[in-house]
This record gives sequence, structure tokens and C-alpha cells, in this order.
Amino acid sequence: MQTRFDTLDQWLAHCEQIHPSTIDMGLTRVKAVAERLALRFDCPVITVAGTNGKGSTCAMAEAIALESGYRPGVFTSPHLVHFEERCRVRGEIVSAADLMPHFEAVEAARLQSPEISLTYFEFTTLAILRLLSLAKLDVAILEVGLGGRLDATNIIDTDCAIITSVDLDHMDLLGPDRESIGREKAGIMRPGKPAVVSDPMPPQSVIDHAEEIGADLWRFGRDFNYEGDKQQWSWAGRGRRYSGMAYPALRGANQLVNASGVLAAYEALRNKLPVTAQAVRNGLAMVELPGRFQIVPGQPTLVLDVGHNPHAIAALTANLDAMGYFPVTHAIFGAMHDKDLTPMLRKIGPLVDRWYFTDLPTPRAEKAADLQSKWNAVQMLSDKRHDVTTSCHPDPMAALQAAIEAAEPADRIVVFGSFYTVGGVLKDGVPRLDAKHLN
Repeated sequence: MQTRFDTLDQWLAHCEQIHPSTIDMGLTRVKAVAERLALRFDCPVITVAGTNGKGSTCAMAEAIALESGYRPGVFTSPHLVHFEERCRVRGEIVSAADLMPHFEAVEAARLQSPEISLTYFEFTTLAILRLLSLAKLDVAILEVGLGGRLDATNIIDTDCAIITSVDLDHMDLLGPDRESIGREKAGIMRPGKPAVVSDPMPPQSVIDHAEEIGADLWRFGRDFNYEGDKQQWSWAGRGRRYSGMAYPALRGANQLVNASGVLAAYEALRNKLPVTAQAVRNGLAMVELPGRFQIVPGQPTLVLDVGHNPHAIAALTANLDAMGYFPVTHAIFGAMHDKDLTPMLRKIGPLVDRWYFTDLPTPRAEKAADLQSKWNAVQMLSDKRHDVTTSCHPDPMAALQAAIEAAEPADRIVVFGSFYTVGGVLKDGVPRLDAKHLN
């Protein structure tokens, strides 16, 4: 007998209980339920995989589509505050009421004989894919959750695959090195279809797989490239060039690489999804995505970033360094215990004057006290600075309040690490900080 629930939160709680594992790699179960749902897309599909830059790439592709007059749909994960953030249609986050019928449909399909068990991610992905497939879209933009080859999104054949940066993350599931991880990411490619690789130095496994299956490979540096100065940038592809563009609204030098991949994808799909130069300019100038090197003006300045692996922290460190001088940098940090935490702390450590380590509301999270211990170990091996202070807090909002109390107007507060860390300070909206002497 099918279970029925009155709220999205009840459905999500149900999804967490019906499969014994949080992650169970493989497409057999999710494919079987998709077939029962007769799930299919009647519009071009862009699938985005990679270690970092996926969310930004999806947001820029969506923004250009909107400016071109198209009706895009986006699936992205995880979310910062509300589950509904994972699905956008025509630029708007869907409502819980919009999602409910699709959760019911997935439940009915999986309960058909024989009953099929789905993980939380598989169930919720199928519900969102069903919503998007019925939304009369002009383009669907799907962010891969983990890896690529065995991710639930890969049951949908893509018209254009984009692979962003490939680096070390989720090594227990994807493999011990970039070559292994790249091979998993490359699983979203399809024979004869464009495969855009925006990583400037991709693993050879990515290139080899594209050639093995006969994908139309677009390589950064060979098939497309960019250049820029302090005022503007330009992009060139196989048959098109955009010159004198303003920098994307998403901050950080790494965003030019992501934007370049998006422009290559639209150039590769020009017969199906033509876009104008003006749509490209407007879309990149107006794109928004919370938590990606998001700078919130105020006193002190607030920086929000969901970087949660060494590669992302290296980019965050470079971007913070480029911001200029701040008397004191306060860092609020919370992360999952399966992350490579020591290199992350070591990389960003020289920029941080005061640490506020935080617990997070998930069993996967490293305890604040353990983060503090890891930082102390990093410090013991360094003879550079001994004036850095640390403290531990029960949640990100408590850590932020402590940082606000300690900060002077000209300082900056950086909140980074897990989506839970950034989401924790955004749960009541974007904080606007006013220095103590102005209150």
C-alpha cells in the first residue's frame, strides 16, 4: 500500500528511511523506476559533472538561456537552506507543492512489483527529473551529484556533457587519483555528442574515454580559450568569438574557466539552442548563485563560500588574497569528516587570524573540537605564526555571532566549508553586518 504524506518534509524524511545506505552506487534500481515512470525529455539536455564549478556552470548556462528567451530547467545539489533550491524552472525555485505530485509518482512506481528500494538521492532526483520532464522546457541543465558514470542523473542521455575541474574528492567512492576520478566523470559523455572539458589540465582518462566512444570532444586550450585584462575578457571557440565582455557576476578567477565551458557548450549546441552575443553578455553579467565566493558588503565584510575540498580551498585562498588588505580575517569553518581537511587548513591558514570551528547538524560532519585539533597539529608543524586564536561553537550561526562580536569594522569574516556551514548562516536570509560603533 502506497504511503501518502501531507508535506514535503514528511516525504524527505521517508526518503531517508527506505534504503539501508546513504550512497549505493549503480544505475539498475533508478533506471528501473525511471522506466516505470516513462521518464523522458523532449528538449536538449546539458549534463554537468566535475569536482568543483558544477553549480556555477549550471547557473551561467541557465542565465544565458533565460536572456535568450528560452525556458530552462535546472537540477542542482545539494541545497543551502531549503530542499526546493535543487530545482529551478524558468529561473524560479519550485515550490514544495509543485514537487509533491512527483514524489507520489515515484513512490507509486517503486512500489510496483517487485518493489525497488531507492536511496534519498535517487528518489529525490527522480522526482525532480519527472517535474522537469513535464515542464515544457527548452533546455534541461542537470548537475551530477557524485562522479558521473553511476550517478542517478546519468540515466538521462545528454545532448552536451560539460566536465569542469577534476580533482581529489570522494576518493573512497570514485578512486584514489585524478585518472580514476576522471574516468568516472567521463561516464556522462555520449557517442557523437559534444563533450566540453573546461578543466585546463584534464586527466588523460577523460580524453581517452571521449575518443573511445566517439564523442565530439571540445578541449580547453584547443577548441576554445579565453584571455582578459583587468577591465574585460574575450572568448574564442571553433567558429565564434566574443570580445570585450564584462567579467561574470560570479566572482573569482576560476569563474572564467567555468564561463568558457558554458560558451563552448552553447557553441556546440548552436543548431539546437542558438544564443545571441547580447544574451551571453547579459546572462553572465546578471547570474547569481549564493555561496560561491559571495561577498556581502558591510562592516565587517562577509564572504561566503562552499569550498569543501583542497582544490576549492586553493581557489578560495587565491580569491581572498586578491581582495586586498584586511586588518584581521575571521574564519568560520565546518566540514565533513571524510574530507582531506589538513591540506585545506594548511592552504588557507596563512590568511586567517581567528578561527571559529563549528559543529554541523549531520552525523557526517567533523566535530568542531576535532577541527580545532587538526588546526593545532598544522600549527605545530609551522613556525610562521603563533598569534592565531581558535574557538569552538555548536552551530554556524553561533560561530558567526562570536565573530561579529570580535570583529572591527574594517575586518572580514569568511564562512566556508560544507554547504551546511554556509547554509547555517543563510537560514534566516543573507546577514547584513553593521560594525559595533555604527549601531
